[in-house]
Amino acid sequence: MLFTELGLRAELLRAIGEQGYDTPTPIQQKAIPAVMTGRDLMATAQTGTGKTAGFTLPILHRLASGPNTRTSRRPRVLVLVPTRELAIQVEESVRTYGKHLSINSLAVFGGVGINPQIASLRRGVDILVATPGRLLDHVQQRTVDLGGIEILVLDEADRMLDMGFIRDIRRIIALLPKQRQNLMFSATFSPDIRELAGGLLHQPVSIDVAPRNTPAELVTQRVIETNREQKKDLLLHLFETRGWHQVLIFARTKHGADALSRHLEKAGIKSAALHGNKSQGARTRTLSEFKDGKLVALVATDIAARGIDIDSLPYVINYEIPNIAEDYVHRIGRTGRAGIEGEALSLVSHDERAFMRDIEKLIKLDLERLVIPGFEPSAHAAPRPVQPPRAPRRPQMQGKTPNRISPPKTGGPQLHRSGGRHR
Repeated sequence: MLFTELGLRAELLRAIGEQGYDTPTPIQQKAIPAVMTGRDLMATAQTGTGKTAGFTLPILHRLASGPNTRTSRRPRVLVLVPTRELAIQVEESVRTYGKHLSINSLAVFGGVGINPQIASLRRGVDILVATPGRLLDHVQQRTVDLGGIEILVLDEADRMLDMGFIRDIRRIIALLPKQRQNLMFSATFSPDIRELAGGLLHQPVSIDVAPRNTPAELVTQRVIETNREQKKDLLLHLFETRGWHQVLIFARTKHGADALSRHLEKAGIKSAALHGNKSQGARTRTLSEFKDGKLVALVATDIAARGIDIDSLPYVINYEIPNIAEDYVHRIGRTGRAGIEGEALSLVSHDERAFMRDIEKLIKLDLERLVIPGFEPSAHAAPRPVQPPRAPRRPQMQGKTPNRISPPKTGGPQLHRSGGRHR
């Protein structure tokens, strides 16, 4: 199937073609027609499936094709997302594929000044992409009126619940018109998500495009066993011997990410840390520098890495093993994209072996073990006490099939590039 067979407006097909795409992903094939008809939608869709384009394209089509019901500067579409990075990505998708339409969009999120957002809202916005907290700030200041919303999208709904946004979401929903179209996207549908969906969606179309907890198909996964006190030197050894040029490294804590980044910098490896304590401007700048190849290593925490979507990222290093197995699946999903193979290395110390066994049980694989000469684990290493695992969080990723490729580095929607398998 081609995009030309989905009934999208010529202006949208022109924008899609300008990005070099012609074939929709499975979720786009299913979601676009459903959204265009005005039906509610409940989609199980993980990172890498092209879900952003799956709702932005038909929403743009509906706004441009239907009667112009806009009587004021109020937004007509509200997209709720859990993180700043995702808000930027979704709004960029709207602008990229709506470039030939007279439709305005805006992303509002915390961590930056609110006054420029207020000025943009006063000028009028058709599609508003927002994080719940900052949106409620605007509601409280009466700088946004949600009474004209025709379409509500909850993107990464499970992640929003994990981050404690359920009360904010319910407050926002109570402010919307009762007659509207509702679209919900979630990596999984836990009982809490199903409860939310039950009160929100009316006879929805259900789409499930991928199995759960599946590691990326193109990712080679290996484990390097060592001692915890050797990890920093081992990491430097790997950089020296493997010629890495773009590596995403995961640490458990913000403090640990900062410390590891400083260690790499002292060794001459251009590095930066990415976590929630950084300002929005610093996070955006750091991510841009990493995507552009100006940074060799990016040391990130799990939450901060949610906004990282990079074509052809070759390596992911688990410097510290997550104590929640599903987080491992999400981490390694940052590589093995765009039809290009990636590698995930996990540096496992004695006290992390139990976590690694849980991960292998989840992904149903026994991973290859490596021992690097000079960094062998001690035979009688004493395990350090660790915190018991918290309740499992669901992953937000999905491995891509070999003939799928990701969007351009601009962060636009995830579609197929013409020409089949990327070489």
